[in-house]
Formats: sequence, structure tokens, C-alpha cells
Amino acid sequence: MWIAFALMAALVSATVVTLSKAGIKNVPPSLAFAVQAVLIIIVSWGTVLWQGLLPEIGKIERRSWIFLVTAGVLTATSSLLSFRALSIGDASRVSPLTNIALVFSVTLAAVFLKEKLTWQVVLGAVLMAGGALLIAFAKPAGK
Repeated sequence: MWIAFALMAALVSATVVTLSKAGIKNVPPSLAFAVQAVLIIIVSWGTVLWQGLLPEIGKIERRSWIFLVTAGVLTATSSLLSFRALSIGDASRVSPLTNIALVFSVTLAAVFLKEKLTWQVVLGAVLMAGGALLIAFAKPAGK
């Protein structure tokens, strides 16, 4: 089931890139991100309330808070950087390059989470990085 959710997340993420690129045509990237961030807050806290999870907030351990807050700051930073890249580059070239995050994720998971790497994972990450670089640095199509 995790594969279905991961593929749906990828499809939604691709749609977000396309809509964001269209939306920032005449809007500063930081302002565009701020608009989306407000909606993210509304949807995420609405989901927490709908699922009845609000009482669970008091059960979050200090260490988890540190990780979650740090990840939140980095998520916002990543989004701001992505919006800036989209404002000056083609979505079809920016998106693959930002998705080299896969290679970084595999590496960080191995180093910090002690996840085991197989030759298939390493080869797949190398091929995905190569494909992303090939797309990102390809000669742009004529407009």
C-alpha cells in the first residue's frame, strides 16, 4: 500500500510544480510560497482535527519536537529555494534537478538511520541522478 501512496504523492508533487510555475508568472516567489504555506497549515491542522489527533500533541517527546521543527524549517527553506528556481527556470528542468533529493535521501538514510543499501538501490539512485542531470542540463527546447 505504501507504493500506491508514494506514487500518488509523486503525481500530486508534479502537479504542484506545474501549477506553481503557472502561478508565479507575475508573483514574487516568496509571496507565492507564503500563500501556499497558509493553505498547507489550514489543510494539515484541519486533518489533525478531523482525525481527532489534537490531544496527541501533548504526547510528543522533546527529541521528536526537535526533529520535527528542524524538518519543518528545512521544508520551508527547500520550498522557498524551489520557488525561486521555478521563477527563473523551466519547470521541466527545475523539477528533475530538485528531485536529486532522492540521492541525498538514500545517502542520509544509510548514514544516519543505518538503513542498508543494496546494489539495486545504489544503481537506481545513480541512474535517477544521471537522468535528472541529463534533463536539467539538456539544451532547452526552442520557445
